[in-house]
Amino acid sequence: MTTLAPRVLHALEQFHADHPWDHNAHYHQWLLRQLPRRFDSALDVGSGSGDLARLLATRARTVQGIDADPTIVARARELTAPDAPVTFTVGDALIDIPSGSYDVITCVATIHHLPFSDALSHFRQHLAPGGTLVVVGLAYAQSLGDHLLGAAAIPSNVAMAWIKNKGRKAPRPASMTAPTRPATMGFPDIVRDARRVLPGARLRRRLFWRYTLVWQQH
Repeated sequence: MTTLAPRVLHALEQFHADHPWDHNAHYHQWLLRQLPRRFDSALDVGSGSGDLARLLATRARTVQGIDADPTIVARARELTAPDAPVTFTVGDALIDIPSGSYDVITCVATIHHLPFSDALSHFRQHLAPGGTLVVVGLAYAQSLGDHLLGAAAIPSNVAMAWIKNKGRKAPRPASMTAPTRPATMGFPDIVRDARRVLPGARLRRRLFWRYTLVWQQH
């Protein structure tokens, strides 16, 4: 058994290298269901190659994307139609967010790169009255429940990779080329700190090693 686990892990890593799929994009449609049908302005923090920002633009008058990586921001601009109401900025999400308030703020697989409570406080300051903040984040697996949920995601993860790639080998999507880092906060600490900064925030563990947070400004 001690030799089987590393072999299985290596096989899974090789499979996903050959059949990549974007776990974050999996939650984009869910995210849209948390938002109004139409709104004026949106901010996407950690916008990457711009997939979510372009989706938000189907509902918003203007969308601002911000990401710290110049290479992925350049790629986002290349992939976005010139007449789309989307602007991409290179910058630090705690310093360089364009002034003003936003009806919608989204942050997908990015907040673990930032000081968690400071980031939530900053987003709250930029959220318009009645506006909605949606976070899809990564948590560090600590408890038995975390590990069981992670184990349960493995067969679903393999199935999704096979379905999305139609069984064929495929190149990595542009959305998966940005720099990444592992999460360091466990889900209980995330819940505690989030509800301290955002009273009434709704948080839930999700499949594919993610959690979600939804909060409305009053």
